[in-house]
Amino acid sequence: MSRNEERLGLTDSKISDAGATPPLDVGTASTGLNFTVPTELVDLPTKGKLYPDDHPLKNVEHLEIRYMTAKDEDILTSPSLLRKGLAVERLLQNILIDKSVNIDDLFVGDKNALIIAARITGYGSEYETNIVCPVCGTHNKRTFELSDLETNFLEAEGEDYKLTDSGTFLIKLPKSKLDVEVRLLNGHDEKQMVADAEKRAKHGLPESTMTEQFKRCLVTVAGSTDRGDIHNFVENMPALDSRFLRKFYNRVAPDVDLRQDFKCSTCSFEERLEVPLTAEFFWPQ
Repeated sequence: MSRNEERLGLTDSKISDAGATPPLDVGTASTGLNFTVPTELVDLPTKGKLYPDDHPLKNVEHLEIRYMTAKDEDILTSPSLLRKGLAVERLLQNILIDKSVNIDDLFVGDKNALIIAARITGYGSEYETNIVCPVCGTHNKRTFELSDLETNFLEAEGEDYKLTDSGTFLIKLPKSKLDVEVRLLNGHDEKQMVADAEKRAKHGLPESTMTEQFKRCLVTVAGSTDRGDIHNFVENMPALDSRFLRKFYNRVAPDVDLRQDFKCSTCSFEERLEVPLTAEFFWPQ
């Protein structure tokens, strides 16, 4: 349900004008040279509405980052961090101005916004990559304009859900007619799901990505908070309810919309497709 999980662990961000914040001074007294690192305010898709009351981002609509530097590139090329899959997260933590914010605490959409913003500050808004036509299989070289990506911001009200004071969504499933409470996934959830998937693969067990996501995002089912009850329901959930829950999550989850227009050079297939975030995203050739 969280888009981009298979890509870099990563999503959008529109970089807003942040002229009011003074740049960081990284000059040295010994040389007399003053190099300043500019900063940007990144719009958070959640607008800070879903974080708990004691979180530093509660009701905070923007998060300030500094531009990527050559030293940050050392993080992106660190063999040990790359092996552990921590390079991008370490980069994001490093460029945050507010060090009280933990990247893993961020909801997936807010984290994706930071990733897009960081890439733009480091390597520009043009992103060139190959996209495979879903019809004929042709590899098309395309340049995507990251600054044109739109952000789907949090909507406080909807016809088929209610947003609670604790930042969860109350909905009714169409087949079972049960009331369920849904929360959005964050960085901690993503890490745990990756670890669980690796453990299952190591023991030759089949993947269970969808049910694991459901087990994590469901807070209550028919008023019950018992994790055993919730896990049992997820494993026996009617397919119609499962499909509804997937579509609902993707619709209401604040995030960057990575879709852009695509036309195949071979078969002329046209559609809005999701921009594939490959290795070239943070490691352009």
